Amino acid sequence: MPFDLGDTARLTATCKDAGGTAANAVGATLTIGLPDGTTATPAVTNPPATTGQYSYDYVTTQAGRHSVRWVFTGPACAYTDVLDVRDTAPPLLFSLAAAKAKLDIPATSTGDDEELREFIEATTQCVEYFVGPVARRTVQQVVRGGGYSVVLHTHPVLSVTSVVGIQSWQLPIEVGALDIDPDTGIVRRSDVLPFWPGEYRFTYTAGRSAVPANVSLAAKLILQHLWRTQYGAARGPSSSDDFLPGGPVPGFGYAIPNRALQLLQGDRQLEGFA
Repeated sequence: MPFDLGDTARLTATCKDAGGTAANAVGATLTIGLPDGTTATPAVTNPPATTGQYSYDYVTTQAGRHSVRWVFTGPACAYTDVLDVRDTAPPLLFSLAAAKAKLDIPATSTGDDEELREFIEATTQCVEYFVGPVARRTVQQVVRGGGYSVVLHTHPVLSVTSVVGIQSWQLPIEVGALDIDPDTGIVRRSDVLPFWPGEYRFTYTAGRSAVPANVSLAAKLILQHLWRTQYGAARGPSSSDDFLPGGPVPGFGYAIPNRALQLLQGDRQLEGFA
């Protein structure tokens, strides 16, 4: 499961000889590949009472996918893993507390919290595939000028933060001179001038200022459905309605219950949001 940015991730590996028995190594190297392409090779520890067990407590400093590579010598052994770190503000349609309330999990029960947070992220992505971004996020997009309007692909658009010309000869465009259609992402200049030829990098905020009730409820139904499916046959007859009505949604198998999709119909985009 992903770590939060700033969390300490305990990285562990076991050195084994050719016969598969844990053994202390003559040399141990840990290489962490960071999302920006740099690497870190910290010193690792091998507690005296744990034969072949090596660990390192890594404080995360970047969001994204990390590679983890252990290489041992004497005996020769290697182990590869990955580590995921969340952004500081990942898109989330509802809080952990709201999710636990929907699933009838007591607020004092915290054993499933980390797994449940991952389910909330997955549910958010499912819903936004159908209705576009709901949770606010910052987007950067390069668009080509040469006309009186440009189209931002991620909408609804809440605001444009900056417009920067890619080529050095391009004239700057003031954000205050932009007229934005939030629902379509079409941007025009209110000063009646065109976007001069060349490419521009737009930085803008997409999402919704408020989450509609139908979208929130649909998301919680999807979360409830996905959470129940963990238990397989043990889920019991009380949750069989998750699987029966109308069959699977095309393209999603049984991940999206039809009643959730029906709640989203009024907000669906013609094509899925990516």
